[in-house]
Formats: sequence, structure tokens, C-alpha cells
Amino acid sequence: MTVKNEKTEEKKQDDSSPGEKVSDKLPVDHVWGADMYPERKGTKLKQSWIKTMFGFAERESLDNVRCEANVYHCVKNSPIVKLMMAALKSSGCEIDIRRHISCEVCNTLVTGGYDSELNQVVICQNSAGSKGLVQAALLHEMIHMFDYCRNKLDLKNIDHLACTEIRAANIGHCSFMGSWFQGFSSPINIKATHQNCVKNKAKMSIMAVHKVKPEVAEAAIERVFTKCYNDLEPVGRRIRRNSEDMMRAYTEAYLYGYS
Repeated sequence: MTVKNEKTEEKKQDDSSPGEKVSDKLPVDHVWGADMYPERKGTKLKQSWIKTMFGFAERESLDNVRCEANVYHCVKNSPIVKLMMAALKSSGCEIDIRRHISCEVCNTLVTGGYDSELNQVVICQNSAGSKGLVQAALLHEMIHMFDYCRNKLDLKNIDHLACTEIRAANIGHCSFMGSWFQGFSSPINIKATHQNCVKNKAKMSIMAVHKVKPEVAEAAIERVFTKCYNDLEPVGRRIRRNSEDMMRAYTEAYLYGYS
């Protein structure tokens, strides 16, 4: 899951009742998305009467067209998205963008998600409004798809979820500049602060998916962190902001059999 506003989600979790028992068991009704993706359940995200009155609700179809155009652009032009698609194909999980990528209305806290039951990447048309956001969401969610294909990812297992969220945050989100702007990094001890960014990003995603307490998410992250943090497959490197890392990873893909 690609969480848009980590601080907001963290505050919601902190405001929950302190007397509730912490449990590692994942509620069945929270296995997929914690209502972040209402269209997955055949419902629509409720529009306020103000938006309806002023015609903003009609933007939904326009947002969908824009989202699909941005997805198509990234599939054709983004080095990192093309690398992920090649890696999935080489692993026996070739993507048909009409079947495996869906633009939908989501909760505004997220920009994307991965539905393992339908094996679909969800791009949130109402919150991922630019090519850059769509590219970031595709990379993040395709890492989950890759893990599901290659490593038999089970999202009901919190350790599996923690591992794939660590990998997605590590490879695609926590560049030094990105994590610095979010308040997780500093020029002092860059490695440690980068790891803190990855842990925080993974924790927010776990809490958003399963609505577990921070302690439960943190414990799962610590159990698998070293192994999953060092696993950079299939990209082979951490993507730094405003660098040539995406193109380098793409040009090196043939070395790993991804073409």
C-alpha cells in the first residue's frame, strides 16, 4: 500500500483507546485495505453534498481518464516501471495493463494499493494526480506484486506484509532528500536515519492495511528487517531522487535476466 499522509494515519492510530489489547492476530475484515479502496467491495466513496451541488463529483470520470493516460505513459516511458514489468514477465507473471492495473477512487490517505486476491495494482485516480505520483505508486505496488509472484506473499501473515513493505519503502521511497523532507533523516548518520525512514513508511502501511497497534507493526518489522532491507531484487539498488538510478537499473536489467 502506498500511504499518502503518514502523519495523519499515525495520529489516528495514536488516538485509539489505550486500554485495547495488543494482538498479532489480523482481523479477517481488515485483510484487504481497511476500506481504503471502496470500489474493491462494490461500493462508492461517498461524496459530500457540497461537491455534488457544485459538480465536483463529475470529475470522477475525468480523473479516471487522466489516471489511465498517466499509467500508459509510465508503462511506455518510465525506465523503472519497464524494469518491473520485465522482471514480472521473467518470473512468469506477465502484466496485461488492462487486467492487472486499475484506476479507482480511493480513500485520500493512499495513492495506490495491491490486491493479492485479484492480483491487481490499484492506482488512486483521486490522489495520484501526476505522472510522478503514478510512477511512484506503480513501482511500490509492483514490488508487492513481484513478491507475491516470486515469494508466495501472504498478506494475512503480518511478517510477510512487513517484509514487502520494507522492500517497497527501501527501494522506491526513502531517498535521503525524500526522507529528510519528511523529517526522518539528517546529514548525521545517514544510514541509520534512512533505515528509520524505511521502518516508519512500512509501519504506516501495515497500520493502514490491518489497523493493528503501532507496537504490533513495529515488532513485525524488527523480526524481518535485516533480511528484507538488504533484499533489493529486482531493482538492484535504492532509487535516489533526482538521480540516474532508474535508468541505471533499467540498463543493467539484462544482467539479471530481465529483458
